[in-house]
Amino acid sequence: MSLTSDWLFYTVIAAALAAVMVTLSAWNWVRGPRPVRWLTRLLMIGMCQATAVAVLGLWVNDNFALYSSWNDLLGEPATDDNAPSGATGTAVFHDLGDRVSTAEYRGPRSRLRGRVLVWTPPQYDQPEYRGERFPVIMLLHGVPGTPQAWIKGGRITTELAEMMRKGQLAPAILVMPRVDPGGNTDCADIPRGAQTATWLSQDVRNLIISHFRAIGDASGWAMAGDSTGGLCAITLPLRYPAQFATGLAFSPDDFHGDPDVVPSRTLRRLNDPIRLAGTGAPVALLVATSRRDPSSTPANARALVDAAKAPTQVAPPLIVDDGGHNWGTWRAMYPKAFGWLNTHLSPPRKPAAPGALSIPRPGTTEPPQRRQPCPSVCSPH
Repeated sequence: MSLTSDWLFYTVIAAALAAVMVTLSAWNWVRGPRPVRWLTRLLMIGMCQATAVAVLGLWVNDNFALYSSWNDLLGEPATDDNAPSGATGTAVFHDLGDRVSTAEYRGPRSRLRGRVLVWTPPQYDQPEYRGERFPVIMLLHGVPGTPQAWIKGGRITTELAEMMRKGQLAPAILVMPRVDPGGNTDCADIPRGAQTATWLSQDVRNLIISHFRAIGDASGWAMAGDSTGGLCAITLPLRYPAQFATGLAFSPDDFHGDPDVVPSRTLRRLNDPIRLAGTGAPVALLVATSRRDPSSTPANARALVDAAKAPTQVAPPLIVDDGGHNWGTWRAMYPKAFGWLNTHLSPPRKPAAPGALSIPRPGTTEPPQRRQPCPSVCSPH
């Protein structure tokens, strides 16, 4: 039975209610020596507590999408048992409803395998947008967490769809990939280890361009993330400005990195956004956080502003006085934060004739090359 299935949740609720009823009805019927009666009653109380805790744990996990499967909970490699893995570099998207599709994808460069969720805006299928390519917002979840967290806890598809309807945000494709398919690395490429930066900046990006009508150049790509995903959403645009022109972070982890996640001091320094902001990458960044969030201090955000050198643009941080490290705080920031992102994100547009521009590999300076237009069927929508 799946960790996130309704059947498991309702079964555990039934078990919790049964444990209470058995305890109430059998409390005075326990027989035997006094130590045996005490032990039996303690076991009944323990069963009531264990089942109640299980109900609460499943409810929290379902609402915040912390773990997507039993393997995920136990720390084993993340897989999606409901989707075929396919060969390396291939993916088949399956419709989940509400304009969301999913694929289990193994990246040809990173060799990592993880789930990718994609939401297309209503405009994607409207006649007036036929043939136009759309900007992409890549949404990065925290750790522990899953791509579904943005939909369940963040209500991102509902909230941003409303902003798009009101003209506060350009119609955009939302992409929610697994950020830790090879284990948490703070989205860094680990020597002889998980190549998470490559997975996100190349594999997932190329997957979306090849399957959806997505803009190819950096002006059409933004990253947004929360917690660990927030750290990634600031770091990766600075490292790969040819792929992502905008980064938005909600309560990001400490920019100096976590020694327990990345033991190498040298690697942590190479991926430190404060250092990278001084390299002059042509990107725009914003950090949104709370003064009361113990996991993400405003001082971190201000240090990024102070370190930035043109053409890097770091907006004054969006800091609220109250709110913790949770979706309620971040959802309240959506209008201002994504409104800012909208000023830096390219709107939908027709591809340049005779085809869209392909993107050079990170670290190269080769000019863009023309590629063939998207086939008549580019996505499952």
